[in-house]
Amino acid sequence: MANLVKNVLLLQKPLLLRTFVRQSSHSQELVLSSTKNNVTTITMNNPKKYNAWDMALTEQLADKFSKAATDSHTKVVIYTATDPYFCSGGSLAEFLGRKSPKGLQKMIRENNQKCFNIFIEFPKPLIAAVNGPGIGSGTTAPALCDTIIASEKATFLTPFRNLGVGPEGCASVHFERILGPDSASRLLVDCWRPTAWEALEIGLVAEVVTHDKLLVRAQELGEEWIRSGRERSIRGGGNVEEYKQINAKESNDLAEAFVSAEFLSTQLQFLKKKGKHRSLAGLILWAMLVSRPVWVKTL
Repeated sequence: MANLVKNVLLLQKPLLLRTFVRQSSHSQELVLSSTKNNVTTITMNNPKKYNAWDMALTEQLADKFSKAATDSHTKVVIYTATDPYFCSGGSLAEFLGRKSPKGLQKMIRENNQKCFNIFIEFPKPLIAAVNGPGIGSGTTAPALCDTIIASEKATFLTPFRNLGVGPEGCASVHFERILGPDSASRLLVDCWRPTAWEALEIGLVAEVVTHDKLLVRAQELGEEWIRSGRERSIRGGGNVEEYKQINAKESNDLAEAFVSAEFLSTQLQFLKKKGKHRSLAGLILWAMLVSRPVWVKTL
């Protein structure tokens, strides 16, 4: 067993590196941007991967938001995605094997913190136009926007408890502020998946529209906000510095949880249910789990 663990850990880096290089060689526009009447629409555009927040997409997302923040022609931003999903959350698979467990922690902490600071620090009004299922960051990032307009096809899920990790995107504080303790608990503890209409009832969503009218309504609202001189505000009365500190703590806790025995076991069991426990990701998770008593001393 010791030799098998060693071989998996030695093989994982070059295998994943070759995959990463091969994928990177085919440059894709994973995030689109267009401006109409001073309203800029930023669209996640990787539907084959359910618009997951992998490193390639989040790098482009950060770039588009950075440009919109300083663009004098942009007064309001709409954040949306290419159908059928809005966003399936973070992508763990690409992190596995690219770093030592300690390096993995650092990468997760820094990447998670950077991604949510995009929304926390953004200086202009933000409209989340959620077109389909939003999982993890697909729910918590829209909640950091000024408002959410949802398609009738949208659903919302924050399955952190089921994954053996804590909340992200300031949800540990933000959800209770904007939704109240009961609804926050249903989302974060019970891992409840509300429909668009249920999300409207609890106050997570401000409007629900037919799917084909989602971007039309978001554009209308954006132009209304420009005429009224709307300024950026974090829902629930939070401020930027407070939320950056919350984000930093959650990101650190998340990074620690990702190398915990509970999380590794949960992920391995999930892959077993899907019949993928013998995949490269499954072998890496298994190797990390059985060798954890050794490498945990280096953290």
